Amino acid sequence: MSTDPAAITDVQVDGVPAGPAPAGVFVSFEGGDGVGKSTQVALLGHHLASLGREVVVTREPGGTPLGLELRRAILHGEDLDPRTEALLYAADRAHHVASLVRPALARGAVVLTDRYLDSSVAYQGTGRGLGADEVERLSLWAVQGLLPHVTVLLDLDPAVGLGRLTGDPDRLESAGDDFHRRTRQAFLARAAADPGRWLVLDASQPAEDVAAQVRARLAPLLVAAGAAASVGGAA
Repeated sequence: MSTDPAAITDVQVDGVPAGPAPAGVFVSFEGGDGVGKSTQVALLGHHLASLGREVVVTREPGGTPLGLELRRAILHGEDLDPRTEALLYAADRAHHVASLVRPALARGAVVLTDRYLDSSVAYQGTGRGLGADEVERLSLWAVQGLLPHVTVLLDLDPAVGLGRLTGDPDRLESAGDDFHRRTRQAFLARAAADPGRWLVLDASQPAEDVAAQVRARLAPLLVAAGAAASVGGAA
């Protein structure tokens, strides 16, 4: 898949037309619990803001007021069967993209999200055993095919990542070692199948080293986006 921000990053799903192509740059951060996603999102956000870019930092679930309610229900509420869990994530994602992500991209912002649809494919599709293809189709339908320009996978042994966490574990964090090993392998398999979109980094490195590699990957993309915006403005 092209990482040119002028290219369409929406894919058609089962004959359903994709949404409008974004003008901004969309970056997602993925990986297991405790790998440092929120740290890297914050570091990249500060860097881009210092360059004068409009940056929208968000997360899934919980990037909107409705998302916060769904986050509490999914992660800290009563036990849910896997299909209900997958559908709640898809509902959050549909609202998140329609109300926050697409409007930000349409005005040329850089959107950084801590988790996106690849988490559902890994966690509910593979981890919960619902089937990666089924969950991917559901997620793509929910967002009208919108995919990130770049997805950063912070890869780490699940035992190490979970050992970094503080506080009481949520429903997914406490799902067990086998569950977390399956989700890690699912992320790695998705990254290997689409290297044009994914950047896989060793999350055991110092945070600043990881951040530098992320910036290096995004630099040409941001230059191209700036050039495209300039051409559009001149027109």
